[in-house]
Amino acid sequence: MLKNVKLTNKFNIPQTIINVLERPHYNKGKAHLSVTQLINSPKIVSLTKKYDEEIEQDASSMIWALFGSAMHNVVEHGKGEHDIVEERLHAELDGWNISGAIDLQIPNPNGMTIKDYKVTSVWSVMNEKIDWEYQLNIYAWLVEHVKKVPVTDLGIVAFLRNWSEKESEKEGYPQAPIVELPITLWSMQEREDFIKARISAHSECDFALETAGSLPNCTPEEMWEKPAIWAIKKVGGKRAHSLYDTPEKALSALADLGENYDIEERKGERTRCESYCLVNKWCKQYQDYKEQQ
Repeated sequence: MLKNVKLTNKFNIPQTIINVLERPHYNKGKAHLSVTQLINSPKIVSLTKKYDEEIEQDASSMIWALFGSAMHNVVEHGKGEHDIVEERLHAELDGWNISGAIDLQIPNPNGMTIKDYKVTSVWSVMNEKIDWEYQLNIYAWLVEHVKKVPVTDLGIVAFLRNWSEKESEKEGYPQAPIVELPITLWSMQEREDFIKARISAHSECDFALETAGSLPNCTPEEMWEKPAIWAIKKVGGKRAHSLYDTPEKALSALADLGENYDIEERKGERTRCESYCLVNKWCKQYQDYKEQQ
């Protein structure tokens, strides 16, 4: 939860749950940035700092994050004799103190295994979620940098909140509501280069904020952008016959199909901006986008 966020309760969630959400349970310590902030959009992080006391968040949007926090108790009770749970590590690079709280470290004969627990959606495990790779590789950098212990492998343990037994019969669908995913381990140099690039991006954004300059824009990936597509549909039909990424391609295909088909534009969207960004009302990039739409 943000430091000074104004918590709302539009759907009358029980007070016991509200009490938990209102009580602080996260502290990045003396760090300039936590690992999750480091991999986040610099613009979102900077605007969150600036408008922290004005941000509102409804309790309903925080429930699954609460479940994620509860997973730490599961890890604590289920850990092995020599496992390390919820250890926060700090390290400096380019004058920035970076910290990360690692869910689980498991010693092995060759070094350390790192695992992170997620309460997430089926979609997230069926599609490449690059942020998990970023996060765990920074954890690996922290462990090797601070502890001088080699990290041998990384993994995500995902609890799937919307898993369906019926859907599990389909190809590619997770077979159980808990899935373990291996994460690619980078070289130490790759990790350090990535962290330096992220520090540079956040530094640039902080400077713009302090000097009243223009903040660097979020990338399409950071906005979870879905581009516009053009669908060719049979007249009166509901399903698309074919999909195209430009109107020109769609018109060319339509010419071959004849009069029984037409084109429907399906507008793009920026899912994170629309539904998940707490600072979108202060974001010029998003407000300009809304006007264009």
